[in-house]
Amino acid sequence: MVIHRKHILPPKDLDLPRTIHDDRHKIENVQVPIITVSASFRSDIAKSLGEHTREKGELAFSRAHFSMAIAVYEQAKESGLSCWLVDPVNYIGSEGWASLEKIEYVGQLIARNPILKKAKDILDSFIRSKSPLTKHIEEPLGYVTARAVNPIISLHYEAGNILAKNNKKVLQVVTDPHVRPQYLLQAERKNISFAVFDEHTKKQFLDLAIELKKEVSNDRVVVTGPPVDPRIIEKRKGKNADGYKKRGLRLAITTSGLGTNYGEIKQALESLLPVLTERKMEILLYASTHLDFYKMFYELGAKNSLPIGGENSKMPLRIIYDKSIIAANQKLIDSAFGWADGFITKPSGDMAYDAVAAGCFLLTLSPWGEWEEKIFDIFTRLGIAKAIDAGNFVEQLDRLEQENWFSRAINNALNIDDIFLNGAKNIVDLQQKL
Repeated sequence: MVIHRKHILPPKDLDLPRTIHDDRHKIENVQVPIITVSASFRSDIAKSLGEHTREKGELAFSRAHFSMAIAVYEQAKESGLSCWLVDPVNYIGSEGWASLEKIEYVGQLIARNPILKKAKDILDSFIRSKSPLTKHIEEPLGYVTARAVNPIISLHYEAGNILAKNNKKVLQVVTDPHVRPQYLLQAERKNISFAVFDEHTKKQFLDLAIELKKEVSNDRVVVTGPPVDPRIIEKRKGKNADGYKKRGLRLAITTSGLGTNYGEIKQALESLLPVLTERKMEILLYASTHLDFYKMFYELGAKNSLPIGGENSKMPLRIIYDKSIIAANQKLIDSAFGWADGFITKPSGDMAYDAVAAGCFLLTLSPWGEWEEKIFDIFTRLGIAKAIDAGNFVEQLDRLEQENWFSRAINNALNIDDIFLNGAKNIVDLQQKL
């Protein structure tokens, strides 16, 4: 039922006033409202809705929080439910935008500097507790969800905590098999429930609640599995664990939302590209929204006299890049998951989940934090993942092929437990019951 109420215009300091006002009404009326904090997609808003921003450029903090939100959105549509997805980063005004640009710059700098990365690891929890992100998204998030009546699925704890504090009914997705203290800031409120990775994560959540002296009932922490886009799961159909033996190995080599693992990826490519043609391998390089990765990929291709094509070309070396996180993610879904035998990626809560759900093996880059170490451990135990040896990458590939590891790992991915495939559906079903 559509509820007609008096129009309340957004605060004047927010950007995209027409879009946020329209989004407010959609969030009010849909059966499955979804909120994330991941990236801006203002250029896409300009193309589709014709509203332009005061500030130029885009921000991208995380593919994971975007792709998981899209996964839930696509699942809700597939389930025949009305849904809408909002990221409040898009509406932030000039002052807040400038502050977030600095945060993004620092994040990208840390992602490319091993010394800064080590400092980040030591101070991770402190940095998260002092992040200025909360104050910048609070106003637009409060406005766009003010009239929401159905439980809101949150894919980022910053959003979930604000919504819970605003007395909205919230299903907070704990996106990794790892529970940060920030997830429990509003956990005592009866209006917030939690969707977690597995039973071990649920136990960790409840144990941490006891440690922090938070009263959280068992029934508000529900095991759903990780949210994976149903379009990606569809890509596993028809895959053959031995298919690469007839045509050569297909590898997707990917970076993340902030552009992590630059050095490792470059080192692996410097080892692999000189022998690419003779080995009849095919490589798809995912630069995401990062121009420096895009340039590095092209420079290495030229250095080895290898022509490079776009994602839809038939060349053995291809690149996915786009300024828009929406477009980059869609290209990845369309061109990578159904095509690849394996992914070279950090063991992140988006790319790793997605690749395995698509029936691919993982050769993992250095993890970004403790939560990714846990993801690596899970998929290693399941016989799907190994750590990459970037300095001896070709030798590692030869050894794994001789051991028939690729076939075994792909087969393990194709036979993985349903909890890794049904997470998005379980989350939507849970939201409908709240």
